[in-house]
Amino acid sequence: MVGQLFFNEWHMARSIQHPEKELRFTRSRQAALFAVIGAVMMGAAMTILFSASYRSINPNLPHGAWAILPFLTGVIALRFSSQLAYHAYLILSPIGIEIFPFFRAKSGMNLVPWGQIAEANVDQAKQLLTLHFTSEKTSGIHLSLRPIRKESRCLLAKALQGRLNPNSQDEPPTLPTNS
Repeated sequence: MVGQLFFNEWHMARSIQHPEKELRFTRSRQAALFAVIGAVMMGAAMTILFSASYRSINPNLPHGAWAILPFLTGVIALRFSSQLAYHAYLILSPIGIEIFPFFRAKSGMNLVPWGQIAEANVDQAKQLLTLHFTSEKTSGIHLSLRPIRKESRCLLAKALQGRLNPNSQDEPPTLPTNS
């Protein structure tokens, strides 16, 4: 099972024809949170385990088996952190914007072709991306940019501006903001 997952990830990475033409944005900000949770839980497991060696002196200390729960929670959080940091949340490709959901990213991936996007807006705080499908702004997608690091949000805004308005190279690339 694990070998098959690694093969699928390797095959997916090898099947990208022009990876230099893609911009990948991961959930690295969320990954940091899960890494901290994993480290704290691993520390708690080690504390319980080391304090259990003093049970002969103080019988009120917890048994070493209680370290299993925070240890497993820490392992799961660290694994989740590595997955969030490695796998993409948004990919800007020559075809369009690929959006991967939090759960079941492979089966729930959504591709929005560039021709379908009429306008893109990023709010003033750069925390919400809105892709409008019509010029009347009656349909579209709202995407939270909070999982992406702040530095990467500016890059995303510039890349979208450059892709959607290729003739605006005289002015600095900024997206219109929502009022």
